[in-house]
Amino acid sequence: MDDIRVLAKGLRFPEGPEFDAAGNLWCVEQEGEGLFCRQANGATKRVHTGGRPNGLICHQGSLWFCDSGYNAIRRMNLKTEALDTVINQISGQPLNMPNDLLFDDNGNLLITCPGPPDDSEQGYVIVYAANGSIEVIADGLAYPNGLALLPDRRTLLIAETHNQRIWSGYWDAEALSWETIRVWTTVIENPEPGDIPGPDGMVVGLDGNLYVAVFGAGIVRVFSGEGEFVRDIQLPGQNPSNCAIDPTGELGLVVTETEKGELLSVAI
Repeated sequence: MDDIRVLAKGLRFPEGPEFDAAGNLWCVEQEGEGLFCRQANGATKRVHTGGRPNGLICHQGSLWFCDSGYNAIRRMNLKTEALDTVINQISGQPLNMPNDLLFDDNGNLLITCPGPPDDSEQGYVIVYAANGSIEVIADGLAYPNGLALLPDRRTLLIAETHNQRIWSGYWDAEALSWETIRVWTTVIENPEPGDIPGPDGMVVGLDGNLYVAVFGAGIVRVFSGEGEFVRDIQLPGQNPSNCAIDPTGELGLVVTETEKGELLSVAI
């Protein structure tokens, strides 16, 4: 049994855990229309953003987050808490309910846009390049969700929630193209019909393994860097939405869980 500690509870659909440079732990509250912070000293605070914030990442002194309510990528300056909208459209159309985001080493921002979770509409993945251009790098996916770069920083993984699998491909950060695409692993084999669980947010650990929050299954499923199953981490709630690694190692794996509205720390 894994050692699991509750860091915060009473959260309204938490997602996107992320540490800032000062060691503060942030997440979004989708249904709370804002950001939640568990500061390094243990104190907590909330920042109201409006909309429906989702995936979250810290970059260059700001928190960047998807907002599926405003169909936009927004950011908050960590010093002033000022908010602004970075992008809200592609080719003249609103972003399709952006879900998760990830910066590569060249400063390009990768974003999944799955659309509504209960819709059969196929989603896409875009890149907001460091030069300001926006391009689609993948489409035709059944709810593209979590993103991760393996330790080589060239292998881009994209979770396809409704098909219970994770895709892999070579990410060319100069040409802005995702190539040699293949199914990296199937997260749930032979799912039961009905309320089907699937991979949500994911993160690469300090051990090189991939930690995948499996929404609806109550687990974080761990895979090796080659896509082989390692083990499951059983959680107290059924709906983990995303996870992050504490760079100091103190909190281990941090998981947002939406059924109970908790922020969890798992010793790994």
